[in-house]
Order: sequence, then C-alpha cells, then structure tokens
Amino acid sequence: MPAAILDASVLIGRSLRHTRRALDTLLIGVLLPVMILLLFVYVFGGAIDPGGRYLTYVVPGIVLLCAGYGAAGTAVPVAADMTTGAIDRFRSLPILRSAVLVGHVTASIVRNLVSTALVLLVAFAIGYRPGADPGQWLAALGVLVLYLLAMSWLAVCFGLLASSAEGASSFSFVILFLPYLSSAFVPVDTMPAVLRGFAAHQPLTPVIEAIRGLLAGAPDGGTVALAAAWSAGLLALGYGAATYLFGRRARR
Repeated sequence: MPAAILDASVLIGRSLRHTRRALDTLLIGVLLPVMILLLFVYVFGGAIDPGGRYLTYVVPGIVLLCAGYGAAGTAVPVAADMTTGAIDRFRSLPILRSAVLVGHVTASIVRNLVSTALVLLVAFAIGYRPGADPGQWLAALGVLVLYLLAMSWLAVCFGLLASSAEGASSFSFVILFLPYLSSAFVPVDTMPAVLRGFAAHQPLTPVIEAIRGLLAGAPDGGTVALAAAWSAGLLALGYGAATYLFGRRARR
C-alpha cells in the first residue's frame, strides 16, 4: 500500500475515533435537522402547502442542512489540532503532513453520510416517497458528496484560521443560516425581491434544486451542471486555501 494512502487511512481512523468520544456533537448534527424537518412538516407545512406535498419539497433542503452542519463541524477538530500541539507531534513522525487534513475531511464525509441516511430514514417513516430510480439516487449522492467535500475543505480553512476551537465553531452558524436564504424551505419566487436575488444566485439553491429534481425522478441537466460547477469551484477554493494555510502554519 502506498505510504500516502496508509498515512491517510491511519489519520481517518483517528478522526473517526474522536467522533465516538464526541457523541453529543454527532447527535446534535442529526437531531437538529430531524427536529427542523418535523417542525416544518407538521407545524408550518400545512400553511405553506395546503395540498400536503410539502414533505416531498422540504426533504432535500433538510438533507443539505444536515450535511452542511456536519461538514462545518470539521473546523473544530482542525483548530484543536493546530492549537493543542497535536500538529507538532505529527511533524516529528514520518508521515505525509497533508494526510492530517485528508483524515479530517474523509472522516467528515463518512459522518455526514451516516447522519444524512438517518435523516432520510425519518423522512421515509413519516411518508416521504421519492420517485428516483437507482441511477438518479446515485447522481443525487454524487451531487451531495461533491457539496460535502467543498464544505469540508472550506471548514478546514476556518479551522486553520481560527485561534481556538471555540472560534472555529462559528463557521457552523454561517452554514446553518444560508439554507434559510435558499430554496430549501420555500420557492425562491415567493420571497421579497431583495432576498430573491441573493437566494437565486447563492450556491446552495442549485445544489438543493439538483438533488430535489433527482430524487423526484425529474432532474434538470442544467441545474445539476450548475450545482456541480458551484461545488467544484468552492472545493478548488477550499482545498487550495487549506493547503496554503496549513503549509504556512506548519512551518511556524
């Protein structure tokens, strides 16, 4: 096995073991989106969509909310590694330095896919019935994973910039706020003009609409391509910035 893959696998295992010790964070990452799902479906859903189809509309938005919140949590362990001396210990070991970040990001993807699956199980339990075929499910998964990679690497940047783990946690508030200014919960064209322009052109809206169309069995190719372009661009930005910041801080 190549040394880089071996180093990354060891550090992925380390990050996942840390997850087991922070079950409260993991539970919040799952329970909060589930509670928001139930709130919007059973409290607000009837007013938003009296026809009873709101569950089908809102589930993709909740999936993105859950995934984004979990990815944002990557900033905290990265900041902890940088501020508690862990990175200094890694520098004394014969491992690829970038494997530290790869370990955090990959563990984040695993955690988020598990929590997203649990949210979908709750949605199925309360009546969600998507019309997607297996190929469309795989395409939706691909869009979601690309978005998760982008958010995870951006979270790594926040973790590297933060002076403490507590400061890094502020990134999660940004990620939690953005879905409310997208098409996650209501169509963009129902918003006031000032918000409509932002909601229509921010990256989360095409990602949500792409997943919504794929899960409904009626994907729009242009929307899927736009979602992939947004996520790929944010991924390139996050990865490039994280690599630069990590190299600069590791040399100190």
